[in-house]
Amino acid sequence: MLEYKHIDSDGKSIDLPVGKVVCVGRNYLQHIKELENEVPSEPLLFIKPSTALSSLIQPVVIPKNLGPCHNELELAVLIKTTLCQASIPDAEAAIWGIGLGLDLTLRDVQTALKKQGHPWERAKSFDRSCPMSQFVAKEQFDTLSDIDFSLRVNNEIRQQGNSQEMLFPILNLLTNMSNAFTLLPGDIVMTGTPKGVAALSVDDQLNIELNKHFSVNTCVV
Repeated sequence: MLEYKHIDSDGKSIDLPVGKVVCVGRNYLQHIKELENEVPSEPLLFIKPSTALSSLIQPVVIPKNLGPCHNELELAVLIKTTLCQASIPDAEAAIWGIGLGLDLTLRDVQTALKKQGHPWERAKSFDRSCPMSQFVAKEQFDTLSDIDFSLRVNNEIRQQGNSQEMLFPILNLLTNMSNAFTLLPGDIVMTGTPKGVAALSVDDQLNIELNKHFSVNTCVV
């Protein structure tokens, strides 16, 4: 059985249930360009189940014999109160804190499914497809619109992003999502990935950093 719980920046369990993960695709222009996708007119949403969650304290497990598994590092938002058809102030008040997560993607599987017009779940929502860091309380951030984060693979920078580069900023994302489906306490919102996605390999060493807040080292197995 998979086990995951929300952890704060002191390593203590956060008193929230573990829920779904709501994700947005194509929220950074340079990432859209690197995959030669169209720029969306509204957030492109999909969901990972709670069984997709794992902890970045543990090694990152990638599926075998299913083609390349790509890193997609993203700012993650932990929700503490119910959001349904929310306003911007409602959305801001509902945030417990900010962390980082990997939206692991089986790229060849995704490409094949897209060509057939099929859903992406087999490529995006498999077990352990969303390794998650600890969360830093929202009050420790001066703003949600200027948060730096990065991923190093084998000591080389692969992804760098800042929340100001998002096509749909965090609070706008939350209000948009809450008009499609209710966000519940313990749900996590993934906010899109910057450019630099590429295949991970077994034994890769990862460093994941939320600038000025924490750095996590892990490996790929």
